[in-house]
Amino acid sequence: MQYRQLGATGPRVSELGLGCMGMSAIYGPSDRTESIATIHAALEAGITLLDTGDFYDSGHNELLIAEALKGRKRENSIISVKFGGLRDPAGGWSGFDARPEATRNFLAYSLKRLGVDHIDIYRPARLDPNVPIEETIGAIGDMIKAGYVKHIGLSEVGPETIRRAAAVHPIVDLQIEYSLISRGIEDGILETCRELGIGITAYGVLSRGLISGHWTKDRAKPGDYRAHSPRFQDENVDKNLALVDALQKIAEAKGVTVAQIAIAWVAAQGKDIIPLVGARRRDRLAEALGALEVTLTPVDMAAIEKAVPKGAASGTRYAEAQMAHLDSESRHQH
Repeated sequence: MQYRQLGATGPRVSELGLGCMGMSAIYGPSDRTESIATIHAALEAGITLLDTGDFYDSGHNELLIAEALKGRKRENSIISVKFGGLRDPAGGWSGFDARPEATRNFLAYSLKRLGVDHIDIYRPARLDPNVPIEETIGAIGDMIKAGYVKHIGLSEVGPETIRRAAAVHPIVDLQIEYSLISRGIEDGILETCRELGIGITAYGVLSRGLISGHWTKDRAKPGDYRAHSPRFQDENVDKNLALVDALQKIAEAKGVTVAQIAIAWVAAQGKDIIPLVGARRRDRLAEALGALEVTLTPVDMAAIEKAVPKGAASGTRYAEAQMAHLDSESRHQH
């Protein structure tokens, strides 16, 4: 495993991170024993970056990570937590709160659930439209001084917000969706981060399984978020799976899988980009780790670009209501 500095001021992390969200009932049922075995396998393979959110199944994901890390050296894992999402008991989404007092409250609960005395990277999951970003970042900065947090990250925000946040405190990374079929980051966001020395932790590198080579039409079961996701609907999914078929030909010629090509493509976009893979099982993790062995030549990159041109995806990243919460997608940013 190779390690990279995350941003100009951040920790050294593995060149691949493990996104743990899928282990907590977002994509239908998950298996606790296999989830923990997968986290253990990731740590044993040298992955240090574990990414979660306090609202992933209302705290379940943090408790799961705590269980997986029990008895292990704390310094061997870099825990990244998103906060601020509000849920109701039925699991429904009821908004976002990043006020300073809410920030401290969420942090207190995360520390307790994770069973740790500090969180390595703490970040608001979305921009709270009612709270200036400076106030949220200032509150996390105070928690750094108090020793509860080591670094500050951002998630799904655009250039203007990134600049305002970075003016208050050094930001180590922006977490944002980035994949062959989600390239909005290339319109000003990546450039802003590079100018400010902010790394990227890229989630959705397989577009929630859509470009993993494992997805077939009508696979979403009840309780699976993808049953409502625009890119997985009707004619959209047909068009998107046609892109995967084009990618499959390139992968076969190289003797690798589609998922490995998709992960390697994101990693190849820069040393400052750490792909997060959402493997929930050891076999999927092993496949993702194999992507680190894949070297894409300029010829490969051109072939991939031709197979899946920028903007080729059918459907938006999220349903319209959720897209409205993404500062990274708001038009005034570009």
